[in-house]
Amino acid sequence: MTDPADTASLPGLAPEPVSLYVHVPFCVSKCAYCDFYSRAGGEALRKPFVDAALFEAGHWSHYDLLDDVPSLYIGGGTPTLLGEDLVRLVRGLIETARLRPHAEVTVETNPETTDAPLVAALIEAGVNRFSLGVQSFNDDVLRILGRCHDAARAREATRILRDSGAGFSIDLICGVPGQTTASWEATLEEAVRCGARHLSVYPLTVEDGTPLDASVRAGEVPAPDPDDAADMMLAAEVVLTAAGMPRYEVASYAQPGHEARHNLVYWTGGPYLGVGPHAASMLTAEQYRRVAEAEGWALPPETDPPCARARFTREATLEDYMRRPLADPGPVEFLDADEAAREDAMLGLRTTAGITAAQAEAAGAVEALVGLAGQGLVRVIETAEGESRWSTTEQGWLLGNRVFEAVWTAGDSSRS
Repeated sequence: MTDPADTASLPGLAPEPVSLYVHVPFCVSKCAYCDFYSRAGGEALRKPFVDAALFEAGHWSHYDLLDDVPSLYIGGGTPTLLGEDLVRLVRGLIETARLRPHAEVTVETNPETTDAPLVAALIEAGVNRFSLGVQSFNDDVLRILGRCHDAARAREATRILRDSGAGFSIDLICGVPGQTTASWEATLEEAVRCGARHLSVYPLTVEDGTPLDASVRAGEVPAPDPDDAADMMLAAEVVLTAAGMPRYEVASYAQPGHEARHNLVYWTGGPYLGVGPHAASMLTAEQYRRVAEAEGWALPPETDPPCARARFTREATLEDYMRRPLADPGPVEFLDADEAAREDAMLGLRTTAGITAAQAEAAGAVEALVGLAGQGLVRVIETAEGESRWSTTEQGWLLGNRVFEAVWTAGDSSRS
């Protein structure tokens, strides 16, 4: 394979950066609120799954899609449930892909599968960041969520990660039925003390078809109160900002310099490749066309403005994926240049940095943003470099879907 450094000075030959995501669809048990593709158990399928994932990644590397990888993220599911097979997966991916120097290499883990020897082996293999699914340090809240760890095990997992020296993030959920302001503030305070340099705070969502959905419909559990969730999100911002972890995205907080680089790819419209069943990918039209022409996939349509990117998922069962890890993707969504600009504007407004005036203009969203500013949902901010940018206000952050819908529909009507 050609070394990117050998081609960087040649016009048109430098590889485009593509971040890599691998979906590990195994869990100890299914949480009550989770609708991600995963299954409990499946021990006999773990080794063949890793074989299939490494085969798939190796295949895509032949199209130079993995010649410049700024971030690698292994999520799920619970990747650490794989044990030594996860170490093998990490080593194989790093041997297959050309990761940038100091690339961010993240592994998701849960408290019940976080142990010191495995963490040490993963760090030796090349992992430099972990994302720990704590959700709460309160046992009553954890029971409602259907988590298979308790608060004591969560504390032990954070200690193991802190002692390992690797950076780590923890996930928390607010707005859980029965969760009190006091218990939420106690969880936030413990999260600040645990040594994590990054936190993600999500309001609970009841997804169709989940056990939590069934419990709510049956009247066994009250539906989450969005006002309570909003109050808890505001409390999180106050506590975490005071602790030196300001919010930089709708649900993400970090010490400066410890923002999740892989997630920033999603929010800034960067290409990413998903490996594994139900893993999502988004490539530029040129990258996608190069693969599609060779693999016999559906080609981008001829549109005006032209197709800019393709987004797709391989919605296969685990067994089907292991039998045919290179099956055609589906469904595939093609975005033309105008749609891509609108999407970038919407995703950019998820971040506190917001979007530039040029991005707003490209998305056809200036008039909509002016209207949103009149409602107190967005504002113009000035950067230290003297650049003007559109950003959400505190109210716009909490009512983000209203902002995103206005940007999308305004851009759509501007070209009709």
